[in-house]
Amino acid sequence: MRFSDRSQAGQLLAQELREYASNPDAVVLALPRGGVPVGFEVASALNAPLDIIVVRKLGVPDREELAMGAIASGDVRVLNQDVIDWLQIPTAVIDRVTELETMELHRREQAYRGAMPPLEIAGKIAVLVDDGIATGSTMRAAVEVVRSRNPQRVVIAVPTAPASTSKELRSVADDFVSVISSDAFVGVGQWYEDFRQVSDEVTRDLYERARLRHG
Repeated sequence: MRFSDRSQAGQLLAQELREYASNPDAVVLALPRGGVPVGFEVASALNAPLDIIVVRKLGVPDREELAMGAIASGDVRVLNQDVIDWLQIPTAVIDRVTELETMELHRREQAYRGAMPPLEIAGKIAVLVDDGIATGSTMRAAVEVVRSRNPQRVVIAVPTAPASTSKELRSVADDFVSVISSDAFVGVGQWYEDFRQVSDEVTRDLYERARLRHG
């Protein structure tokens, strides 16, 4: 099975999320850019508001693949104290990396949402959507950040993910939903016939259409 594109993937994913349909507490949070066309379809089918959550990992200098924390939409920062203590990373270094990543986060947020503030998710069912998961590191960072905003429940929803990563992520979310979970996983793109990069313009357009629909 392959998805024709991200829109079809979102429609199929929404079918797996039927229990959240028309729930006034449900909010769909899409990770740009690829997660936004998927999230748009999910939010439409569930009759839920859509928001964009930009997540930036705070990589350890010279070891960027190792995250010492993450920041996300709403000026939220979470730190991995175990990594910081293990490598004895000075506060000044953490703040410098945070400043650089915050500039990029704000640039992306401005491109996608303009002056619109993030939706309030305290007490809500936060459905985190992307177009797929490979290692899961970005989604784990997203979950940490979303939990710091005190939602009622965190749901990870993706069209496709490796079976091993799916198992890991089930332990950090209250619910994990996918359409395709396979051990034969090379990359997210292998499950799509059309996996063209999503532009900033398309991301912004879908976000604005979703916001207009929900006022």
